[in-house]
Amino acid sequence: MNGAVEAGRRSQRSPIRARWELFAHEADMGVRGFGETEAEAFEQAALAMTAVVTDLTAVEAREEVVIECEAPDRELLFAEWLNGLICEMSARRMLFRRYAVQLDGRRLHGRAWGEQVDPVRHRPAVEIKGATYTALRVAYERGQWVAQTVVDV
Repeated sequence: MNGAVEAGRRSQRSPIRARWELFAHEADMGVRGFGETEAEAFEQAALAMTAVVTDLTAVEAREEVVIECEAPDRELLFAEWLNGLICEMSARRMLFRRYAVQLDGRRLHGRAWGEQVDPVRHRPAVEIKGATYTALRVAYERGQWVAQTVVDV
């Protein structure tokens, strides 16, 4: 499923500019974000991850959560970012709609905005257990950054 296609279908309802996509991987789901910067690719992949759970347009950005992480390289930092989000989603029973990432070498300062899960309105499809190292990649290619991995659902 291509995020741009999905966002195009929802353009009447949401200002979300998708630069992400989902890709099938056995029983799990791959998430991929694209950006002009590495940080933007991380943000877009986080949107893709939320889209695995629910329709992004159903989530409102009401409450801010801060996520800090550190890792020895950019791929592991990306996995830590997604796992930090998954942890916050589970612990706070929240879904996020908007993300902001600042990278400083091996450190990431992230913010996520979302709201409490409303099962009737959000109709969560799955619960994400974690970001894996399967297909884990963060790279600059063809004039843009790509950040991807498979999430365990």
